[in-house]
Amino acid sequence: MAPSAVILDIDGTLVDSNYQHAVAWYRALRQHGRVLSLHEIHRHIGIGGDQIVAALTDDEFEREHGDDVRAAEMALFTQLMPELEPLEAARELIEELRWRGLTVVLASSAKQAELDHYLDLLDARELADDWTSSADVEATKPEPDLVEAALAKAGTREAVMVGDTPWDCEAAARAGIATFTVMTGGFSEEELREAGAEDVYRALPEVISALGRILN
Repeated sequence: MAPSAVILDIDGTLVDSNYQHAVAWYRALRQHGRVLSLHEIHRHIGIGGDQIVAALTDDEFEREHGDDVRAAEMALFTQLMPELEPLEAARELIEELRWRGLTVVLASSAKQAELDHYLDLLDARELADDWTSSADVEATKPEPDLVEAALAKAGTREAVMVGDTPWDCEAAARAGIATFTVMTGGFSEEELREAGAEDVYRALPEVISALGRILN
């Protein structure tokens, strides 16, 4: 059955923010005595803040420093937010999906202030049907909570997701829907296909060109 809704991931899919997140996590961890390569941190971008510290370090570091690292990352990322820009054709994709009669839900587990910044960047408040925030989820990706919350807001399970990380693919698969991915988050085509992506595109203009196939 053709989908009646599309869930659009925000970070790395609609807004060019993954590398700024990686830098903020690097600096936050370094402040607390743990220096990791940016490459290693970037491999984990897409995992929610409630899980990424333990994934990058260990359970002991998480217990001792996790909350402080998350608070530092939030402050550091806030300083970088003025540098963020929408990715090419981000708003055009939302417009095209709405023109085709689909319900569009923007999926994010960001805090409200960060989400508000994204909605303003995309000028999407009057365009998207709905969106999620950290208030809507208990556990972040790769757990399926975020996708389930977006499906609930869409009012249907006949949906597909557009994302940019292996974690998007895993979360969507756990929720029972397919994911089409873009490479703008910094993950390779091979990584995304191995994670379960139905198809991989270099950027959003290619997604728009392929909508006829994605939605059928």
